[in-house]
Amino acid sequence: MELVLTPPTNVVDAEGNFTKDTYMYWYESMYLMRKFEEKAGQLYGQQKIRGFCHLYIGQEACAAGAITALTKNDKWITAYRDHAHPLGLGTSARAVMAELYGKATGCSKGKGGSMHMFDKNVNFIGGHGIVGAQVPMGAGIAFAEKYNKTGNVCICYMGDGAVRQGAFHEALNMAMTWKLPVIFVIENNGYAMGTSVQRTSNVTDLYILGEAYEMPSMPVDGMDVEAVHHAVAKAAERARAGEGPTLLEFRTYRYRGHSMSDPQKYRTKEEVEEYKKLDPVEQVRATILRKGLATEEDLAAIDARVKAIVEDSVQFAEESPFPDPSEAFTDIYLQPDYPFIMD
Repeated sequence: MELVLTPPTNVVDAEGNFTKDTYMYWYESMYLMRKFEEKAGQLYGQQKIRGFCHLYIGQEACAAGAITALTKNDKWITAYRDHAHPLGLGTSARAVMAELYGKATGCSKGKGGSMHMFDKNVNFIGGHGIVGAQVPMGAGIAFAEKYNKTGNVCICYMGDGAVRQGAFHEALNMAMTWKLPVIFVIENNGYAMGTSVQRTSNVTDLYILGEAYEMPSMPVDGMDVEAVHHAVAKAAERARAGEGPTLLEFRTYRYRGHSMSDPQKYRTKEEVEEYKKLDPVEQVRATILRKGLATEEDLAAIDARVKAIVEDSVQFAEESPFPDPSEAFTDIYLQPDYPFIMD
């Protein structure tokens, strides 16, 4: 019962309004992201998933809205909170769950785990475990697209903590100098691990950091999938026209800790509950019902299908084999034809 999501081709109608297909994709994709992550958290507690695990619960609109604003040929790169993006782009839940399990059937052959998801079939150039490392890489991908005259865009996600890295500023400088087709996205969920934005910098409106490089920069309601779509679509249009990069600050929130090992003592339960009133999944659900695009029964059927898909992905991961030890020597830069000499 493998589900592969396909973003809609008719995102807006002749009047520029979002189509039913778009709303239904947003709902199903975000609900899948939500239920998948909830199951991943449960499995981590059972020690089925090992290592680090960073959940996307609460931030689903940041991925779903951008996916409908871009094309299937555009490139994606992000940090280590990276399970949701490939799910929305079309990677199967089976492949993502198997990767969390470290199984050979995973999208990174079981070698990457939670923080290093890759799927070239959907142009997802990976999650990256080194804070800020993906930012200059995103600029580099955009450079390749411009050099090869593909007309494609690279969207590069990062957390609010990554903007304190020097590589962030270097990448923004080069991207503006060379007018690279890259969209830099700061997913500002308020906390870099357990440290609030207010405690790390005098600049708390993070989008204005791009203005130092005369880069078009703006804040976006990251809990509103429609707002995310509009902002990314505008940035992509600018990039494809050869006008260079854009910096977007998606103001969002994560309901769970930074990682599964985070006790979340730095924020109150009241704060979390307040943000849940802005839940992106519930916002889309309410819009669908208000517009009469689907009934409660229709949405309940989607809910049931998604839950079945997640359970199927767990069974698939459980039954999949671990990689053969010889796989440690494949997919590397150099395959030596001589033994290593150890002193």
